[in-house]
Amino acid sequence: MRVKMECATAGRFFGPSSSRLSNPRRRRRIVLNRNNGLSAHNLCSSSKFKIQAQTHLSSEVGIAKQGSLTDFGIQEFVWPSPTDEIPFWKKGFPSWDANLEVPSEVKKDSKLMHIIHVTAEMAPIAKVGGLGDVVTGLARACLSRGHRVDIMLPFYGCIQREQIDDLTLITTYNSYHDGKWIPTHAYSGTVSGIPVIFIEPSHQFFKGQHVYGGSYNELEAYLFFSRACLEWMQVTGTQPDIIHVHEWQTGALPLLYWDMYHYLSLQKPRIVLTIHNMEHYGECRQEQLNMCGLDGSLYATFDKAVDDRTVGHNPERLSLLKGGIVYSNAVVTVSPTYLKETLCSGWLSNTLIRHRDKYVGIVNGIDTAMWNPSTDVFLPSKFHAQNFEGKKLCKYYVQRGLGLASGNHVPDTALKVPLVVCITRLVAQKGLHLIIHAIKQVEELGGQMVILGKAPDSRVESEFEGLVNLHNQGQSIRILLMYSEELSHLLYAAADFILVPSMYEPCGLAQMIGMRYGAVPVVRKTGGLADTVFDMDDEPNHEMANGFKY
Repeated sequence: MRVKMECATAGRFFGPSSSRLSNPRRRRRIVLNRNNGLSAHNLCSSSKFKIQAQTHLSSEVGIAKQGSLTDFGIQEFVWPSPTDEIPFWKKGFPSWDANLEVPSEVKKDSKLMHIIHVTAEMAPIAKVGGLGDVVTGLARACLSRGHRVDIMLPFYGCIQREQIDDLTLITTYNSYHDGKWIPTHAYSGTVSGIPVIFIEPSHQFFKGQHVYGGSYNELEAYLFFSRACLEWMQVTGTQPDIIHVHEWQTGALPLLYWDMYHYLSLQKPRIVLTIHNMEHYGECRQEQLNMCGLDGSLYATFDKAVDDRTVGHNPERLSLLKGGIVYSNAVVTVSPTYLKETLCSGWLSNTLIRHRDKYVGIVNGIDTAMWNPSTDVFLPSKFHAQNFEGKKLCKYYVQRGLGLASGNHVPDTALKVPLVVCITRLVAQKGLHLIIHAIKQVEELGGQMVILGKAPDSRVESEFEGLVNLHNQGQSIRILLMYSEELSHLLYAAADFILVPSMYEPCGLAQMIGMRYGAVPVVRKTGGLADTVFDMDDEPNHEMANGFKY
């Protein structure tokens, strides 16, 4: 898949002094032999995959027919059990981090830039959803092409400092908030091979056990963070080519940059805003925007940042996301289909249409260093397209660990049972009614299904707890109301099918990670799912087929 890069938008929107990077489209094509059917046994033991990538990969892979787990040294392997005191996904992993080798085939760009990402999330240290994955993967991709890249991130209280290499206090300065100058520390460190600058205010912001949901006002905290990042750049004389902001949390930064810091000392940077999900708009009162030093009343106009839905109300409200769209030099969303959907529906469509000339849709890419079955430190056995045997072991390992198979089963018999995996936040957007229907269907058809995800809504959590009580004691279904980075890697490696039944999906990473780990995606035709999954029954594009889309 094409890696989305701010560099590609730079030349288009930032004038002759900036560079536009070549960004070859890489599309993996997987063609399944329909004659073999789609049982898990066929997928793991006898199917033939034709994999072509337009840049460097071209191979035809026949998966060994004679291989069995008995041949694989199964007798010496220590299998997990659901009764183990320590869950199997928490055992004995040599490292939490990714393989950081830069692929040798990556071509360095001739015109190099300094890019600073300003973000609320970064995988793996401050990850809630796909935003964290994309920021890390995009930063690594740009580093591999020779660019200088930094990520600026709040120093959340929940971040585990031992996961940061070379953590050093580099700057102590003051940043403005609500009439006061707040003493603030900036730390530098390296996470997963990527330089990170952590911003830590001396007051209550970003304290707590989780990235979101602290006892402080989140909107006001991110307003402070947006200004604190620009203040740090000014204090240290840092002038990047691009400041890349993500989501509503940093939507105020473009306003602060163009109406304040550009008149002070920051002259060089241009601003890219990426919208990962237009579900959240950053609703803001004028007096809240005042807290970061701007006059909120100046932005309460149709052509700036007023929330169109509140026009005529008392009081009218602002939208940080809308302000970011208006004030950024380029606006990117995470797939071409989602771009079309956002231009045709939603209250922000009028704003996006007015700024259509700077609005582009680019499919997200996955971080192929973090998500690599041939080097993944979380797997009991590695595998790749030329040798698929390790996937069988990973599947059986997960089946044993979750109680979906026991020592009484012949391993190859357990492997023949199709395993459907769904890794998702349990929110309405993700098609909860379809997930619940799939549980029933998979069980009736003799398959197995594992769901991994948390429900932020107590009503949804209660409904799924009922499903846990109904299903989790059998041999078919496991519903795990939690999130674990380690377990997600294991489940992708074990899966025969990845289910992504979203009602809308700006891009989605699960379907791409699933394909990377040899699983077949089953997705709803929306957003980035429509751009990355090509249906088996689409005869005109049969050579592109890599899954099922409805």
